[in-house]
Amino acid sequence: MPLITDTEELEAFCLRLSQDSYITVDTEFMREKTFWPILCLVQVAGAREGRVIDAMAEGMDLTSLFKLMADPSKLKVFHAARQDLEIFHKLTGRLPEPVFDTQVAAMVCGFGDSVGYEALISKLTKNRVDKSSRFTDWALRPLSERQISYALADVTYLREAYEKLQDMLDANGRAGWLEEEMAVLMSNGTYDPDPREAFRRIKAGNANARCLAVLREVAAWREEEARRRDQPRNRILRDEALMEISHHTPSTPADLARTRGLGRRLAEGPAGEAILKAVKRGLDTPKEERPQPKVRRELPRGIGPVSDLLKVLLKMKCEESGVAQKLLASVADVEMIAAFGADADVKALHGWRREVFGADALKLRNGETALAVGGKKLILVDGSQTLAS
Repeated sequence: MPLITDTEELEAFCLRLSQDSYITVDTEFMREKTFWPILCLVQVAGAREGRVIDAMAEGMDLTSLFKLMADPSKLKVFHAARQDLEIFHKLTGRLPEPVFDTQVAAMVCGFGDSVGYEALISKLTKNRVDKSSRFTDWALRPLSERQISYALADVTYLREAYEKLQDMLDANGRAGWLEEEMAVLMSNGTYDPDPREAFRRIKAGNANARCLAVLREVAAWREEEARRRDQPRNRILRDEALMEISHHTPSTPADLARTRGLGRRLAEGPAGEAILKAVKRGLDTPKEERPQPKVRRELPRGIGPVSDLLKVLLKMKCEESGVAQKLLASVADVEMIAAFGADADVKALHGWRREVFGADALKLRNGETALAVGGKKLILVDGSQTLAS
């Protein structure tokens, strides 16, 4: 059985892996009833062997694993790494580095939007991954052989997938694109956000600045409380309740108790007192310090046909470059370029996206180029010549 359940065996395994240039890594965790993920298993594979580490085994010390993850000479390969990285950041206070995310790399290499592990492995290696245990309770012990085999498959096939994706990146010169996309994923701020920024994850609709100031304070209280209690945010207070409080700004426990789903017991207790204080802080926020509602620039009338033309260009560029459309530009990006040209504040006009799509989108919008049918595909032609003819 490839299951490691004691510290000495883990240390020996990590020592053997230290000889490899890269390792593949995955985790299994539980989070349904907690704010922080509960690490259950860590799967790691090197060139010669892969093992499943029981992080919940009695007396297990993961120090040797954490040292391996922090080794800057060892590349760590994940698929859809964000939640795995969050776990290591929480347990060690730092992110593993360097990291390669095969899901991000696959998008850059044209395998579609947010391709799943099973689909990617099938496309790249022709192997079939058994995902029948994806909803298992990883905290229960003992683990079955089927569970262990399932967990191990998440890192064994990943080696071949990584090598093929790396070859593609080397061949098409897109390694820099991947680094650009990995920047947010590898930022410590991604995993240790300011509680006072938690309100931005809530759909605030048409809330004004006063409402947002209150929402910021109440959401920050909920974020801190969820972390302190180690409970999911919505078990502390649902988003809908936060929005209702921010709109109605209760000032007494009786007012607060009228909030749907909150109740008098909570409103009259310590939590209710803390919420009312947060409401007051929000109301007392000076106007110039209040969060401002996102005001989307109004699109001028008649811009629809230009947007449609740019969407055709976007599809053409995605097919030519093999880059997922979701990664290259959104519909909103295209509409903003159509309306405001180079003044549009969108990702599609920066970095590698500009190289692939943004620059030509501006030229097409400005009449400097045109779309034409060449054979069985679309091509870009000189716009001035088209207009002259």
